[in-house]
Amino acid sequence: MAIDNLSPAEGSTHSRKRVGRGQGSGMGKTATRGQKGQKSRTGYSRKRNFEGGQMPLAKRMPKIGFHVDNVKPYVINVERVLVVAALEEITMESIRAVHKISKTVKSVKLVGKSAKDLSAKIKDDNVVFTGK
Repeated sequence: MAIDNLSPAEGSTHSRKRVGRGQGSGMGKTATRGQKGQKSRTGYSRKRNFEGGQMPLAKRMPKIGFHVDNVKPYVINVERVLVVAALEEITMESIRAVHKISKTVKSVKLVGKSAKDLSAKIKDDNVVFTGK
C-alpha cells in the first residue's frame, strides 16, 4: 500500500450535480427548480418564520409576559420655575400645588445650578436632584 494508489471506498463519493448546463445533462432549462413560482425565482430565500403570506404563528398568539415601566422622571429646572425653589418642603404634593404636573407623573427630577442647595428641603423619595 502506498499513497499513490489510495482510493476512496466504493460508493463514498458522488459527482457534483451541475444544474443549468443544457438539456443533455438532464438538469437544464429550469435547473431542477420546477416551472414557476416563488421558489423558482432568482434570489429567493425563505425568511425564518415565513408561512407563505399567512399571518405567522408568533403573531397570531396573544402577547404574554411582563411589562417594564421604566418611566423617566418629570424634569423641573429650578432656575426657570422659581416657585418650586421657593417651597419650604419639597414633596410631590407641594410641587403639584404650585406647578402644573400630570397625575400620571410618579417622580420628579430637579435640575439647575441651585438644585443642590435644595437637597435639604426634599422630603419625598420620588423627588430627586442632579448635583455633583
